[in-house]
Amino acid sequence: MSTDDRYLVPGLARGLQLLGCFTRQEPQLTGAELSRRLEVPRASVFRLLQTLEQMGYVERVPDSPNYKLSIGVLRLGFEYLASMELTEHGRPVIDELRDLTGYSAHLVVRDGREVVFVAKAAGRSALFHSIQVGARLPAHATVLGRLLLADLDMAALSQLYPETPLPSYTPKTPTTLAQLKAQIDQDRANGYGISQGGFETGISTIAAPVFNDSHEVVAAISITVPAQQVSPEQAAQLVPQVQQAAAQLTQRISHLPQRAGWPNPSEKIAA
Repeated sequence: MSTDDRYLVPGLARGLQLLGCFTRQEPQLTGAELSRRLEVPRASVFRLLQTLEQMGYVERVPDSPNYKLSIGVLRLGFEYLASMELTEHGRPVIDELRDLTGYSAHLVVRDGREVVFVAKAAGRSALFHSIQVGARLPAHATVLGRLLLADLDMAALSQLYPETPLPSYTPKTPTTLAQLKAQIDQDRANGYGISQGGFETGISTIAAPVFNDSHEVVAAISITVPAQQVSPEQAAQLVPQVQQAAAQLTQRISHLPQRAGWPNPSEKIAA
């Protein structure tokens, strides 16, 4: 046994092998056929099929002993392609934004209650190092998170944050759902978010949402300014640049017309 083999999970490996048995040439297979191909008892194959069926990865063919792949597998593939498309299209956009503003630019997505940095373009200032790809921050406590939570209503927010008060990181952190929802709604009304020393002292963040073809927020683009405050004149220049970058990425991944911020209700219904 190799060192890596010690960490294998046999049940998971068999489940993945089972999914791999379905092909374009053989889209339907019976439990008996799967048992022979995997060289495992039928009872084990039955348990695997029951588990995968419950999770939405396989389904029974009506009036047949056969199984076939279900929408769950397709959803995984689409999510993978979407994430690849997002980062591949996003990198040149944030590179251009960094070159235009001189500040570090980032592309972030939400994973549950956290925002995750998936791409970055480091700024020119040698005195300031941007956060690393893969870093996570609490969604409720950051302007990035507020933008990425913007599609959730109060019921969904309550499900995501059942406890009160919410963890506090600075005096500006919302500690109740009402405070969080008010900040989310304000950013949504503005079409962008700005945080001046709101999560980390001496750092300001300007961010704008990126939408998919269903007008849902799937990511956010931001720049990080190494200053406690951004002057109104500076904000007037930087905010449109960040919004334009987000609109450009929205257009690239969704093929929607470039726009800054959320569509109005009539536009969303028409779409």
